[in-house]
Amino acid sequence: MNIATHSFDYAAAFSRNIGWVTEPEQAVLRGARIAIAGLGGVGGAHLLTLCRLGIAKFAIADFDHFEVHNFNRQAGASMPFLGQPKVDVLAQLALDVNPEADLRKFDQGVTPANVDEFLRDVDLYVDGIDFFAIEARRMVFAACRERGIPALTAAPLGMGVSLLYFDPKGMSFEDYFRLEGQPVQEQYARFIAGLSPAMMQRRYLVAADAVNFTEMRGPSTMMACDLCAGVMGTAALKVLLGRGSLKAAPWAMQFDAYEQALRFTWRPFGNDNPLQRLLLMLVRSKLKGNV
Repeated sequence: MNIATHSFDYAAAFSRNIGWVTEPEQAVLRGARIAIAGLGGVGGAHLLTLCRLGIAKFAIADFDHFEVHNFNRQAGASMPFLGQPKVDVLAQLALDVNPEADLRKFDQGVTPANVDEFLRDVDLYVDGIDFFAIEARRMVFAACRERGIPALTAAPLGMGVSLLYFDPKGMSFEDYFRLEGQPVQEQYARFIAGLSPAMMQRRYLVAADAVNFTEMRGPSTMMACDLCAGVMGTAALKVLLGRGSLKAAPWAMQFDAYEQALRFTWRPFGNDNPLQRLLLMLVRSKLKGNV
């Protein structure tokens, strides 16, 4: 087939979405702008899933390059793209799906200096920032709340996913995770506990020494990243179209494919909840060897 002889047609490209969305709703998705910070394990998969949903406007940010250790889980991580900037590779992959897509690229990541431009005219923020970049994540979520932008994070945990939705009119990221003024190791502990109140993935971690916070590394799977992308795409659709219910923080949802289990958790006061305090004691004890 000679690709040059074929022209792109938005309606035809995303026609198979119709039925699960109406044509007017597809037009809403086409006009929406989503910001994605971090294009690694989940961020790249989010971008491509949302692009195939028909979202046509994005702000994407990442300062990193593809390396061999990314191959097990990251969209775009393959031999032809070794050493290339993730933001450039993922932008091209998105344009290969929709050559009419409007992509604003931020190759220095999101910083206090560019966060205003990153979130300009954005309808929804999708979190893909590396687990260990706590301060950058706090900064972006706070900026979203100040601007009234809904924010979603889908964390790849083991062979599953945990979803948190921060409605700008509801509980904030800071009120849920309670990170302010805490030392970095405690912030990691609180972030894990808040992401995964059900902690289903802990039951099948077979090599605990693969988790090392001092070296800022942990195990991951492509299955979890793909699950995150599917859950995120669905959540984004519901927020952008105002369709159906989506439980906002202090609610969290965790699905684990290995455990074949789905759990919803409700933690008023976030990590200050009595159940979360007990969970934090467990998490801290597991992290002592990484301090």
